[in-house]
Amino acid sequence: MVLRYLIRIILFFSLSCCIPITVIAGEPTERVKAATDKLLSIITDPELKGPEMAKVRDKMIRQTVDDVFDWEAFSQRALATHWGERTSEEKKEFISLFGQLLERTYMDKTRQYSGEKIEFLSEEIEGEYGVIKAKVITASGREIAVDYRVMKEKGDWFIYDVYVEGVSFVNNYRVQFNNIITRSSYEELVRRLKEKVAGE
Repeated sequence: MVLRYLIRIILFFSLSCCIPITVIAGEPTERVKAATDKLLSIITDPELKGPEMAKVRDKMIRQTVDDVFDWEAFSQRALATHWGERTSEEKKEFISLFGQLLERTYMDKTRQYSGEKIEFLSEEIEGEYGVIKAKVITASGREIAVDYRVMKEKGDWFIYDVYVEGVSFVNNYRVQFNNIITRSSYEELVRRLKEKVAGE
């Protein structure tokens, strides 16, 4: 339930029609906002609405999400101590599977967008890391705190975690993945991820 809640809020944050930023936005916030605007334009484009355009629309969404999310950083933090035990090939496979899982989630959730709005509140930067603080405003007027954790790599800012009302998206997955690995094996985790990605 917590994971579904996080996913839904993250979707709202990513696909919301933004209201004016209340602070002077820096480079990280502007980058996230640009991705937000692009995603919104894709899912609201009438020319991309039909079922015959589903693959094109999904590809455009995936490309936009890939441009702003650091899947390797997500993967490393989600596996935590288990990351260092993986071979280079295992890491590549996991990054691909985890990214596909999150992208698939986005594909499934875009249809639930119903006009939630986002207000950017502040931006805190320390060296190569930063936090973009915002709040989601639901249709009923409820305000939900959202923090995007970002890091700078190769000259650009990328998202590596999202906190919704103090709950980390990565930590949520970390607990699930750790439970599977410790109770069974890493191979079992990969098997389950492959099933989810395949829609089984």
